[in-house]
Amino acid sequence: MSDISKNSITIDAAISDVAAVLTDLPGYPSWSSAIKSVEVQSSDDQGRALNAKISIDAGVMKDRVTLDYDWSKAPTEISFSLDDADLLTEMSGAYKLSDNGDESTTVTYELTVALSMPVPAMMRQKAELSTIDLALKQLKAKLED
Repeated sequence: MSDISKNSITIDAAISDVAAVLTDLPGYPSWSSAIKSVEVQSSDDQGRALNAKISIDAGVMKDRVTLDYDWSKAPTEISFSLDDADLLTEMSGAYKLSDNGDESTTVTYELTVALSMPVPAMMRQKAELSTIDLALKQLKAKLED
């Protein structure tokens, strides 16, 4: 298993608002430039995606992946793991939300990716951190606009 890359950002929005945006997987392409399309394959009884096909174009990480979602710790944690992919052999991560008590939320995004081709760990981690940073900045922009 690869090392986990992670970063955090504080967003001026209530935790419920942040969780609502992160729960709306089909809406990701409207705010995340790395997510080109989302097709929900199955949902739970609350309408949250359990399995989704996602087209990703995050610079060096381009793939069509199928991810399984775990909502057992929602709304404070939304996690996902790889079910299937064309190039990736591992992709797991989580958005961890913390209510700051002042109508702001700290979001920590953790991501682990492994490719089917050899990539130096430093390059992989740089790509992961770039993907994380962009996702967090775009999530913040979506919620604060």
